Amino acid sequence: MAADRRISGLSLRWMTLGEWRARPGRAIVAALAIAVGVALGFAVHLVNLSALDEFSRAIRAVNGEADLQVRAVSPSGFDEALYPRLARTPSVAAASPVVEITAHLAGDANQTITVLGLDVLRAVQATPSLVGGGMAGVGDRDSAFDLQTIQLSPAALRASGLRPGAALTLLAGGRSATFRIGGVLSAVGEEQRIGTVDIAAAQWRLGQLGRLQRIDLRLAPGVDRTRALAEIRRLLPSDAQIVTTETEERRSDSLSRAYRVNLEMLAMVALLTGGFLVYSAQSLSVARRRPQFALLRVLGLSRRALLVQLFVEGAVMGVIGAAAGIALGLGLAGLALRLLGGDLGGGFFSGSRPQLAFAPGAAVVFLIIGLAVALAGSLFPALEAGRAQPAVALKTAGDTTDPRHRPSPVWGLGLIAAGGLSALGPPIFDLPLLGYAAIALMLAGGVAAMPWLARALLAPLRRLEALPVPASLALNRLWGAPSQAAIALCGIVASTSLMIAMAVMVASFRGSVDEWLTQVLPSDLYIRIDSAGVGGLDPDTQARLAAVPGVAQAAYRKTILLRLAADRPPVTLSAAAIDAAHPEATLPMLGRARPIPPGVTPVWVSEPMARLYGYKPGATITLPIGGGERPVFIAGVWRDYARQFGAVAIGEADYVRLTGDRSKTEAAFDLARGAKPEKVAAALRAALPPAVAAQAQLARPREIRAVALTIFDRSFAVTYALEAIAIIVGLTGVAATFSAQTLARTKEFGMLRHVGVLRRQIMAMLAIEGALLGAIGVAAGLSLGVAMSQVLIHVVNPQSFHWTMETRLPWGLFASLAVALVAASAGAAVLSGRGALSAGAVRAVREDW
Repeated sequence: MAADRRISGLSLRWMTLGEWRARPGRAIVAALAIAVGVALGFAVHLVNLSALDEFSRAIRAVNGEADLQVRAVSPSGFDEALYPRLARTPSVAAASPVVEITAHLAGDANQTITVLGLDVLRAVQATPSLVGGGMAGVGDRDSAFDLQTIQLSPAALRASGLRPGAALTLLAGGRSATFRIGGVLSAVGEEQRIGTVDIAAAQWRLGQLGRLQRIDLRLAPGVDRTRALAEIRRLLPSDAQIVTTETEERRSDSLSRAYRVNLEMLAMVALLTGGFLVYSAQSLSVARRRPQFALLRVLGLSRRALLVQLFVEGAVMGVIGAAAGIALGLGLAGLALRLLGGDLGGGFFSGSRPQLAFAPGAAVVFLIIGLAVALAGSLFPALEAGRAQPAVALKTAGDTTDPRHRPSPVWGLGLIAAGGLSALGPPIFDLPLLGYAAIALMLAGGVAAMPWLARALLAPLRRLEALPVPASLALNRLWGAPSQAAIALCGIVASTSLMIAMAVMVASFRGSVDEWLTQVLPSDLYIRIDSAGVGGLDPDTQARLAAVPGVAQAAYRKTILLRLAADRPPVTLSAAAIDAAHPEATLPMLGRARPIPPGVTPVWVSEPMARLYGYKPGATITLPIGGGERPVFIAGVWRDYARQFGAVAIGEADYVRLTGDRSKTEAAFDLARGAKPEKVAAALRAALPPAVAAQAQLARPREIRAVALTIFDRSFAVTYALEAIAIIVGLTGVAATFSAQTLARTKEFGMLRHVGVLRRQIMAMLAIEGALLGAIGVAAGLSLGVAMSQVLIHVVNPQSFHWTMETRLPWGLFASLAVALVAASAGAAVLSGRGALSAGAVRAVREDW
């Protein structure tokens, strides 16, 4: 045992360090691949964590320190008569009524702030950070009671470009109101754009008479929270709901949860590719050192000690790579926050630039993941080295597989089948975890089937007669060493298949969005009033717009947000002229609509809403509109890529009947023949009231499509970057693999030179080997990638974002990728072979004399 430990220690020090000194490139590439994967995953995690922390701070800044909130289910608010009923509740120590409106700055309609109308004497008891000691600047505390004064947070003051004491004009709900900036809310966070005014001024000047959007509550000391919630809930009308800190955190988390998880999973693609590169590096190292290991076994080194040595080698690469990845990920996260913001282009926390939040626990987790991937990549090479017979291995330096042995596809096909079965599973914790498992299983199965697939694809070529010498040598080499070919193919297949899968999914998604936009934007001009569903185009304005010269037909729509659940983002209610008998004329329907029974109010829910809330055609649900819970009949499901969290379409007449609201927030215009869109657009804007015109957005369909697709591309910009990194890592691994294999074949090249094969013929042989491996990798990667894309399209995407789409194959990308990979593989093989052929032929084979 002592002798075994001495031999093991010497082997670990001399052979491992000697191997890395002699060929550092292979170990560096494998460790770098681990580092890149860990860095990307850790960076995405830190950016998401920082964004959520910033978003939570923003919510706390707007909400103050209230124990509970009663919030309106729509921006129009609820009756202010609820406030005194809640204030008199025994379990409530303090109640503060609040008007909450999103207002635009008159000088820059793209800049918005949240305006809070407060009763200062009540707010100081429930949310003191929004009043009182939080104010600093011109004037005095009495300015909080002035109906003409607004207090701004530091971020809102910067956005206005003004100083305390200046006049600030706000636009909201089709109204404009000018206030004097009375001071700065220094207690509010630096990034939150908030303005506070007296509640009477907010109701009177911003069109909210008799309405409140929320009531902040502080509970009495020692009160039972559960009993207090039940007591308050009994007093609430249908257009109000209780919001707690927990439900608000769950709502904010659900805003970007699917996007965050998908990015983190995509970042793991590079790490997974790194695992295959560790496997490739270790396999080639084991193959080259097989005679050395055999000699150590003969001298007394046990199989267990040999396995430990190879695992230690993999662990060292994993630790170095993971540690470097943590440091790199920290830097990448800081850079991403500065350049892309907290949503990484996803549009969930628009405009946020949060501070980087370091997570030591997550760093440890990613360090362990990197180490585990490296150890997993070392497992099979170590087991293969342990199984080798020392007497045979002493004179063997290549593929240990007998060329007469036919590789079996059982393991590969079994893993692929297991992946297919996993894809059929339901979401777990509302996430497509089984879908990701399916992709991992299919990828592992594809790699495991490579020896069999390589021979299957090469078999027809071997039957060809009168092949040139280089081609014949290349074919016979690949045929006789299928394991070596499979090792070289790992990087190609892993990176190519994952890239193809993502590319097909993105192309399918983008094509479906483009087609959907064409379907839902049939008119010539569109107007949208950014009023959050409050106010908009009144009937007189609608009539003036329809009478503008050049307008042949005008159609109007009302959209408002409804909070159906306190812990979920709001859904969109859209009221438009819909033919109940033929809804497909207005809505992009999925499947056939249900017959509508007499006496019911029909609605059509979007695909995300049907999936999120479990709604099915033919069911009856209730909607909190018009001051009550209104029963409605689900007549069908329609496709909507614009609102991830759900939308409900209702007929215009039914909406007016239930709510009495005749205002509109959107308009579509079909122009008369020969009318010039630019002149009509100018006339339409002139027909709008000044305050409404300042909030109106006019656009033509192609402009809307261009903006939408630009947003789409920006949302997937990080996806494209992660794909490119995975491919670069894969191609780097391919080059390292070819380099290692050609260096290990120096004696083979010397023997070929001795029997008369010319140097240029050997170079041609290597080029053909590389091209054949590249072609096999492309064929396998394309097939496997298209199969995995179906999991992304039909499992991961619906379970993450609740959208479906039709598959679209990017044939141009396939062709360019195939050419690039074949050329890169051939070039890498030739460049690697030049170094191996630099030694003299006699010296290369002297060990065999």
